Amino acid sequence: MFVDNRMTYLKREVIAAVASLFFDNKLKEEINRIPTKIIPRNSVSHRCCVEKDREIIKQRVIASLGFGLEDEKLVDESLLSDFVDKAIDRNSPDKQILSFIDEACKACVRVNYYVTEVCRNCVAKPCITNCPKGAISSDDKRAHIDGSKCVNCGLCLKMCPYHAIVYVPVPCEEACPVGAISKNASGKEEIDYSKCIHCGKCIRACPFGAVVEKSQIIEVLKSLTGSGKTTALVAPAIAGQFPFSMKQLSGGLRELGFDYVVEVALGADVTAQTEAEEFIERMASGDGMMGTSCCPAYVEAVKKHAQKFEKYVSHAKTPLSYTAAITREKFPQAVNVFIGPCIAKRHEGLDDDNVDYVITFEELGALFIAKGLDVSSCAESYFDLGYATCEGRNFPVSGGVAAAVTKILEDKGRRAEITPAYINGFNKKSISLLNIYATGKSPGNLIEVMSCEGGCICGPGVVANPKFAANKLKEFVDSKEHW
Repeated sequence: MFVDNRMTYLKREVIAAVASLFFDNKLKEEINRIPTKIIPRNSVSHRCCVEKDREIIKQRVIASLGFGLEDEKLVDESLLSDFVDKAIDRNSPDKQILSFIDEACKACVRVNYYVTEVCRNCVAKPCITNCPKGAISSDDKRAHIDGSKCVNCGLCLKMCPYHAIVYVPVPCEEACPVGAISKNASGKEEIDYSKCIHCGKCIRACPFGAVVEKSQIIEVLKSLTGSGKTTALVAPAIAGQFPFSMKQLSGGLRELGFDYVVEVALGADVTAQTEAEEFIERMASGDGMMGTSCCPAYVEAVKKHAQKFEKYVSHAKTPLSYTAAITREKFPQAVNVFIGPCIAKRHEGLDDDNVDYVITFEELGALFIAKGLDVSSCAESYFDLGYATCEGRNFPVSGGVAAAVTKILEDKGRRAEITPAYINGFNKKSISLLNIYATGKSPGNLIEVMSCEGGCICGPGVVANPKFAANKLKEFVDSKEHW
């Protein structure tokens, strides 16, 4: 879900500050000053003090350089400038793409149930009577929950006749659809990467900005300012992200330093064609059902948590994978940089030899700011390697993938054979739902699954309100602009 708040702007401000210094060749010289520039001396603190606000900015900068924050001693005792040479000399990005800022995270509760002042300290005391762990007691004013005993069963909330007990979620844990985030014995959040599907929902959910990505922006900046060639692989969801035309966007990317600009919707067309052909084969062989394959977060979830459905996932590769292979063949010496809305794509790119780096729309916007580019004034430019179909460009909205496959089957005279069904937004219930579908109780024979509700235009790395993005994307698709 897209959340427009102070944290989203702060993330972009940090990336823009790092990129600006890089473009000016002052990164190592000036990087230690970023926290004080973003949080000036007379700022209103959002935590206990300005110094803590600055410490959290420091850790965000470390993550923007591509490093994790797990080594507390290293983070505490090092200057930001100490990380610069390591980032520039790094040969490949870290495989674990998420980290936590512990100082920001500690505001979350350890117990999810809390007795409010609405409590009347009634005689019946059903909360105390029904608590299986004896975690609730009362004084002369109201009841209290002992966090060391509470197991978060929720019986007290159900039993209170005054609704005086409330459920207080831990946002990142609540948002994670696969239970990959939990507190350790020290009360700090940890990610279990054996469960994580890299959907990025925790990043959007945390109101303290405690969950951070290990950015690949330094690697991309090195490519843009180096002597080699660099290709921008642009996800179709970008059509609704910025207030300028696609031709202006293409021109802006070239001004930024990209030598080639290719729309990933080209690969979406290949994915749709491949899935349509596979669908026909599967129906003929009696499978009865097939799941789409373009969302890497959902595919990862199936592998780790819904193995019964795994055999039904299409063998087709993602639009990014097909596009990266095409550009690698056309421009073999160029560095391939995918620009999209998705954290899962960053993880996918680490396992694809044709994808060198991945940045989000948020990071791209920060690069435009750092470079001082007014993209709306940039010379218009065509995409390289031709254009995609309207169906390929419509992949990033919920229903878009199934619609593309359906259109191909319709052109083959086989429209009657397909019945699409949708899981629009992956959540805790989606796992059980996929396993139920695998038993033959599916509502359709082509299952489109999107990790983000609404589709890729609602990904954790977007910059535009989804409603605005959907309308702008529709305008672009309906224009049938074939360059």
